[in-house]
Amino acid sequence: MAAIRPADRIQRLPKQFFARLTAEAARYIEKGYDVINLGQGNPDLPTPRHVVDALCEAARDPETHRYPPFRGLPELKEAAARWYAEHYGVEVDPAREVAILPGGKTGLVEISPGLLNPGDVCLVPDPGYPDYWSGIALAGAQMVTLPLLEENDFLPDLSRVPPEAARRAKLMFLNYPSNPTGAGATLEFFEKVVRFAGRHGILVLHDFAYGAIGFDGYRPPSFLQVPGAKDVGIEVYTFSKTFNMAGWRLAFAVGHPDAIALLELIHDHYYCSVFAAVQRAGIAALTGPLEPVEEIRATYERRRDAFCGELEKWGYPHRRPAGSFFCWLPVPPGQTSEGFAARLLQTEHVVVAPGAGFGRHGEGYIRVGLLAPEDRLREAARRLARAYRAGEDRVAEGVSRAGAKDRISRGGE
Repeated sequence: MAAIRPADRIQRLPKQFFARLTAEAARYIEKGYDVINLGQGNPDLPTPRHVVDALCEAARDPETHRYPPFRGLPELKEAAARWYAEHYGVEVDPAREVAILPGGKTGLVEISPGLLNPGDVCLVPDPGYPDYWSGIALAGAQMVTLPLLEENDFLPDLSRVPPEAARRAKLMFLNYPSNPTGAGATLEFFEKVVRFAGRHGILVLHDFAYGAIGFDGYRPPSFLQVPGAKDVGIEVYTFSKTFNMAGWRLAFAVGHPDAIALLELIHDHYYCSVFAAVQRAGIAALTGPLEPVEEIRATYERRRDAFCGELEKWGYPHRRPAGSFFCWLPVPPGQTSEGFAARLLQTEHVVVAPGAGFGRHGEGYIRVGLLAPEDRLREAARRLARAYRAGEDRVAEGVSRAGAKDRISRGGE
C-alpha cells in the first residue's frame, strides 16, 4: 500500500481539542456516570417551527433539486441586507457586499488563505476561537496575538500591538460577544478598531456569531455600525446561534466589497453553494417573526442567571457574561485549566473546555456552555463549586506544609 504523506500545510494545522472533549465525555457516559456535558458550543434548542416548515416546503419544490447559483440565492442576499438595515441601521448592497457561506466557520477559515501570503501577519484575539488559527496555518502566515485580559474587560489594547506587527499585519479577527469569555464590545471600542485598521491597512473580520445574544438589556452592536467600518472590514453572521440552525450550515458575510468578492471567488472553486431549500429556510428566518429569536435569547439569559446564581450561593468567583452562551470561570489557585477540567470530569463528571485550548491567555480559566436545562446547570454549578473548594483546600494545605517545613528548618515549632 502506498504511503500517504500529507502536505506541509496539513502538518501545520492545530489540533482539534473539541473532538477530544467529546470522546472523553462519551467514555464516562458509557461507564454509566451522570455526565453533564458543558464543554462544547452546540446549541441544544430546536429550530423555530416556521423555519422548519419553510425548509420542508422548499425541499418538496423540484426547483430546489438542482444546483443553486454558485454565489447563493439573490433573495437570501436581499434578506440579509434587510436584516442589517432593520436591526443595525447599516445599508449594504446585496449584490456586492453580501456573500452566502456554507456555515460561519467556512468564511472564518478561508479568508486567511485567500488574503494572506506566507510570512504575512494576522492579529488574533487570545483567548479566541481556535478555528481562526486553522486558516492562518493553511496560509503559512504568522499569528500575533491580542491578549484579552480581565482587567481590560477582555477587550484588546490596540496601543500595545508591537509596531512591527501592526506594520506587517493584513488581517485582524475580532469576536463580540466573545467566545470564550462572554464579554461584550461597545461602539466606542469599534471606533478605535476602525481607526487602527485604517491607519495600518488591515482588513478586520468581526465574527458576529452571538450578535443576537445579549443580557441585562445589552444589545450587541454590529462592527459595521461605525462610520468607515465597511471600508476596513467585514462581518460574519451565522444562522446557527440566532435561529438555532447549527446543523444547517448557513451563514453570510457583509461588508467590504473586495473582501466579499474574494470569499465568493474561493467558493467558486470549492463549493456549489448551499442547498437551495436551506437558503429558502434562511430567508424565512431573516424575514419571519422575531418572537422565536427573543425566546432563544431569553432562555440563555435565564440559564445564565440560574447557573451564576448557584455559583454565587456556593462562593465560586466569576463574572457574569454580557452575551453569548458561555461562562468564563477561573480555576482554583495553583491549578492549570487542563488539570482542573480533567479533575472535574473524573470526580464531578462535568465536561468543560480548558481555557488553554483557546490560547495562552486562556490559561487559568475554563469555558462552560449554558447548553442544558436550568436544573442541570444548577447541579453543574454545585459540582464545580465543590471542585473549586477542594482545589483551594489543596492549595491551603500545601501552603501550610511549606510553612511548617520552613519553621522546622529555622528551628521553630
